[in-house]
Amino acid sequence: MIRELQVKTSSREEFKDITREVAKAVEISNIKDGICYIFIPHTTAGVTVNENADPSVTKDILRKLKEIVPREDGYEHSEGNSDSHIKASMMGFCQTVLVENGKLILGVWQGIYFCEFDGPRDRKVIIKIK
Repeated sequence: MIRELQVKTSSREEFKDITREVAKAVEISNIKDGICYIFIPHTTAGVTVNENADPSVTKDILRKLKEIVPREDGYEHSEGNSDSHIKASMMGFCQTVLVENGKLILGVWQGIYFCEFDGPRDRKVIIKIK
């Protein structure tokens, strides 16, 4: 089963918690035990699993990524978003989460985040459950 999730971002760089939406897709699938793939079909956005209890964690990640990959650094890419491509590649474009008894298997503090690096934009997330 494949589902498409629409994500609207509101700033150039942000993490959006999509855990509930992905969990809903698993619930709708009626698959009890399997795998949930979360794929981002964009070159300037990614996906990660990380802590979702304390919002300062995602703020810290974004701050550190800005330090590691500054927006301006003599890049050759002419669109002015090379940093976005690099950050998205660092985060990755796909996550795999196990499904058991119809529920995502995540740690107590874990959530699934859509990682925007070139927004604001209307984006999509592709979810495959099998």
